[in-house]
Amino acid sequence: MELYCTEEGENSVNVIRILKQSIREYKRASVLAPVMVTGEVILECIIPFVTARLINEIKAGSGLQTILIFGFFLIVMAMLSLFFGVQAGNYSASASTGFAKNLRKDMYYRVQDFSFENIDHFETSSLVTRMTTDVTNVQMAYMMLVRLAFRSPIMLVFSFIMAFIMGGQVAWIFVLVAPILGIGLSLLIWKALPIFNAVFKKYDALNDSVQENIGGMRVVKSFTREDYEKEKFNARAEDLARDFVYAEKLVSVTNPLMQFCLYVVVLFVMSFGSWLVITSRGSRLDVGQLSALLTYSFQILSSLMMLSMVFVMVTISVESAKRIAEVLSEESSMKESAHPVRTIRDGSVDFDHVSFKYSPLAERPVLSDIELHIRSGEMIGILGGTGSSKSSLTQLISRLYDVTEGSVRVGGVDVRNYDLKLLRDQVAVVLQKNILFSGSIKENLRWGNPNATEEEMKKACELAQASEFIELFPDRYDTHIEQGGSNVSGGQKQRLCIARALLKKPKVLILDDSTSAVDTRTDALIRKGMQEYIPDTTKIIIAQRVSSVQEADRIVILDKGRIAAVGTHEELLEKSPIYREVYESQNRKGEEEDG
Repeated sequence: MELYCTEEGENSVNVIRILKQSIREYKRASVLAPVMVTGEVILECIIPFVTARLINEIKAGSGLQTILIFGFFLIVMAMLSLFFGVQAGNYSASASTGFAKNLRKDMYYRVQDFSFENIDHFETSSLVTRMTTDVTNVQMAYMMLVRLAFRSPIMLVFSFIMAFIMGGQVAWIFVLVAPILGIGLSLLIWKALPIFNAVFKKYDALNDSVQENIGGMRVVKSFTREDYEKEKFNARAEDLARDFVYAEKLVSVTNPLMQFCLYVVVLFVMSFGSWLVITSRGSRLDVGQLSALLTYSFQILSSLMMLSMVFVMVTISVESAKRIAEVLSEESSMKESAHPVRTIRDGSVDFDHVSFKYSPLAERPVLSDIELHIRSGEMIGILGGTGSSKSSLTQLISRLYDVTEGSVRVGGVDVRNYDLKLLRDQVAVVLQKNILFSGSIKENLRWGNPNATEEEMKKACELAQASEFIELFPDRYDTHIEQGGSNVSGGQKQRLCIARALLKKPKVLILDDSTSAVDTRTDALIRKGMQEYIPDTTKIIIAQRVSSVQEADRIVILDKGRIAAVGTHEELLEKSPIYREVYESQNRKGEEEDG
């Protein structure tokens, strides 16, 4: 138990150390907020004392002048307290919202630097939850910490001191009630914390369900699985709601507990205090002191109430803070060289006895002992069945993943020795599942080359066979693309992405089954255009159709993560049973369709 507490303490300190780095320019506001709170609290504690003196002066028969002097001081102190309170609110709001802004920014920037291995470690839905719900929880907790967490203890201490000064033995009721309240709140938090910890994992699952459903909406509707998806979502939502209801029930007990303690104190102060005032005729306790005691009792218990709110919010945000710290502390598994190479000689690609696993814990590698040498400017086709690791092979070239064994060289240099940005600028990849971003067609094309002229964009689109449909749009190249390219077809999306890659004029161009949604004639025209536009670029084409790679300089056959054969179309027809079977199967299918 002691070891567990020690580890928890160390983890908490580490989380605080990581998160506080995001305060940055809001340190001044974070410091000034508690300073203003301190001024506000001191004045609020002095006001009842002065008020008690005023009541006693009135009781003693003091004149109007004395009352006016006391009144003036009370007004000044009230105005100062208001000023300090407003400033404390402004500074705490600025500090907390600024801190949240920096957290989101730091997390987003960190994710941009992640390797694919790091991204695989976090689910997309989890990252979304961390940048939204978790940051909001931490923001609320931070606002309470820089304001209420300072206000409550200071108010508690000052009110205790003033209560003993004004009330003497009557004030001991606070000493008796405070521990009862503290123990009760601690027990509630101890019970609620594990529930809140579990809730955020269920948030991730709920977001994952929403993301998966929206992303696969066409499939859901085509299989009429709406009811199934609704039931799955409802089950997760209800599970999350049950946990939250239980946690909120526990937390809601804090308010009745506070009210109970408040009424006990008020009842005691009113009854015992009144008895003292009457029996001692004001010698042990007078009316002014009794009035001040009542005020201090409210201040003490409201301070404890605020502390309970802070504890509840901090309890909720502890798990959120840990989850944010996990992202911020995650180091990219892809380390850049201390002295990176900043020029790429040519587009030659060499795989030297390459083996690769997606995870060090994986039992078997997805690629085993790959030995392949590609000359600059060659067109290489890659064929293989599902699960043969075709995409995994090409992802190593642009260093989306690092090899487990062996090395991959581009231009004669190990990819791990290049400047990463330079390497990825010179190795363009067009995926089967192409992504277009919200904005115009021009803006999407300029991802390939931010400085591309309209003539260059039009030329690239002509070569990618995209200009024919772009010219049909009323706004042509200014046509707005919805998020994810949802307002263009799959084939149009693929052609736009190929045009975007051509604008880079890379040393190596990888087409990862990126012409699967276009017909064979368009596919052939795209390959011809690439040969003319970027003849010196090494072109690696992953395809399912033999016709897409038939004219390649060489074709690589992958089978279960190993190279089964390499050769031209004619050579593979003679020596590769896998290639021959695929070729004959596709030709037979084509003849049947023609017939």
